[in-house]
Amino acid sequence: MLIEVNTDNNIEGRQELRTYVASMLTDELNRFSERISRVEVHLGDENANKESDNDKRCMIEARVEGLKAVAVTHHAGTIHQAIEGATDKIKKSLDHAIGRVRDRNASNPEDVLLDQS
Repeated sequence: MLIEVNTDNNIEGRQELRTYVASMLTDELNRFSERISRVEVHLGDENANKESDNDKRCMIEARVEGLKAVAVTHHAGTIHQAIEGATDKIKKSLDHAIGRVRDRNASNPEDVLLDQS
């Protein structure tokens, strides 16, 4: 699972933040790692130097084998809160998307047999 972290120019400590995000997502998405080929993270401060509530944004997009990309966005008061919120959202979204495929395959056993050949 390749993890790419991008930040805008308004984010401080970008390299440390990239390392933190990559480590966190590796741990949190480990159970999906065989199905995910790539995760892209985009971090930003939407109001730059202006003080504002919930102006920090974290968008996470996961490329899942056999599915359309799954993407979520979370806004918060701090970048760490935005990262944590988006991580929770992507885990739930992946559970839902992968669970639907698993349920569909369980209801169509012939499809599973065809996929294995």
